[in-house]
Amino acid sequence: MADTEAESLLRRLAPQVLGAVVRRYGHFDTAEDAVQEALLAAATQWPSGMPQNPLGWLIAVASRRLTDLLRNEQARRRREDTVAQRTLPEQWLAPAADRPASDSDDTLILLFMCGHPSLSPASQIALTLRVVGGLTTAEIARAFLVPEATMARRISRAKESVKDSGVPFAIPQGAERSERLGAVLHVLYLIFNEGYASTSGPQLQRTDVAGEAIRLTRLVYKLLPDNSEVTGLLALMLLTDARRPARTAPDGGLILLADQDRTRWDQSLIAEGVALVSEVLPKGEAGPYQLQAAIAAVHDEAAGYEETDWPQIVALYEVLLQITDNPMTSLNHIVAVAMAQGAQEALALLDKFPADARIADHHRFHAVRAHLLEMAGDHAAAVASYQAAADRTSSLPLQRYLHGKAAQLSS
Repeated sequence: MADTEAESLLRRLAPQVLGAVVRRYGHFDTAEDAVQEALLAAATQWPSGMPQNPLGWLIAVASRRLTDLLRNEQARRRREDTVAQRTLPEQWLAPAADRPASDSDDTLILLFMCGHPSLSPASQIALTLRVVGGLTTAEIARAFLVPEATMARRISRAKESVKDSGVPFAIPQGAERSERLGAVLHVLYLIFNEGYASTSGPQLQRTDVAGEAIRLTRLVYKLLPDNSEVTGLLALMLLTDARRPARTAPDGGLILLADQDRTRWDQSLIAEGVALVSEVLPKGEAGPYQLQAAIAAVHDEAAGYEETDWPQIVALYEVLLQITDNPMTSLNHIVAVAMAQGAQEALALLDKFPADARIADHHRFHAVRAHLLEMAGDHAAAVASYQAAADRTSSLPLQRYLHGKAAQLSS
């Protein structure tokens, strides 16, 4: 088996292995370490010969490693308390891995655990990528431009928080399930956004991160195919990612939607995303992910930027704004208003924003203002806003684009 095939299989199996081990033995934090060691062993051994039952092999190795880790912990505690001669409870020791692997897929349970409300969004993202995505700590650290040791501490603290919370290894029920599912979808949404439009660093996009978000969302959709917001989120990701090949120039620079070569868009992703939106919207009241997916579908189905049905996009954003208090959504609505009704109408709406502390000093606010001022013909003010936006972003490609726009209008 080729190395890339083995890596892909291991990534798919990782959450199933962890779910089986935690369901059987508990010890979420220690079990995750044991599974990572099993994955490392497989990555070393499988290229020269894969076992007949890869999932069972991984569960057996992880179970044995968990036993070793727990026994080592028991020995350490005995050394630290020789007077009392304390020992670990019997349930701390994992039995031999002589039972067949479970047929259940515990991926959704793991996602609920990683999205535990006691964790910060950054910790939720890191833990999800490690536990469910199967990425190594080094890979996650590189993706988010932090030292590996920093990311290791973040993940370790997140695992400890989940363990200390006492959350049972089961799907939450009732209102808690709806609340926690919302957190899971939000984490996946944040992971995708970071991959599609990196907030810092030299690259505009991190395709591996965005791809992992899509893969994980497909898993959730497979497990919950009747949930409209899960369907909406998957559709949104597919319709957005379809434009990825046209978003960057050969030198890595940003190409805005208005200037993209639409022949480079992935038509198969667009078709899949449109089909999902068409399936879910008639089912009842639409949620935020469904509405964003509908907006993305209008963009993707337009023959060109000028031919986009901007009044329909404005209307969809106005429905979305009724159910979400998100300043980024408001900015996107204002851009759509500019295209449908003119720059002056949009600038009048934008003037309401400086009092909103969430957005007043964000680069996106200043970039939108610059764009609208440019549309209105006030180039001097637009230059100042483009420069203000460039000063407020850590994304190097975006900085170059914004400085380039300012220089172009100044010449």
